[in-house]
Amino acid sequence: MNSLAISALALLTAQAIKIFTVSPPRPARIIGSGGMPSSHAAFVTCLATQIGIIHGINSDLFAITAVFSLITIYDAGGVRRSVGEQAKILNRIITEVNPAELDREKDNIKREFKELIGHTPFEILAGMMLGFIIAILAA
Repeated sequence: MNSLAISALALLTAQAIKIFTVSPPRPARIIGSGGMPSSHAAFVTCLATQIGIIHGINSDLFAITAVFSLITIYDAGGVRRSVGEQAKILNRIITEVNPAELDREKDNIKREFKELIGHTPFEILAGMMLGFIIAILAA
């Protein structure tokens, strides 16, 4: 298998694991973002590890892959996690507003904001370990 296929396998494995990391298990988690483990981290760590194995850790290709992997991981744990925290607060504010005062159509509020978007540091670390292990096993 090529590097992209193996990395996709790491991503799909992480998504499948998410089904069982909530109680009760929820099959819908296989397509959701956020949660344990981070499929973003698994995907990019697997790819960077494979590139390092195939082309060497001193190659320009590994450097490019590592940099973009770190950006992706930072985004999953930083920016996207912050967005999820803000969504929790907004959802609470919306539910506490007097329903008579809230015109969902006029105020462009059609549904609750998605809260589970980013990852905790532990979820990211678990995803990175999963991606690394899959890359090593595929080598």
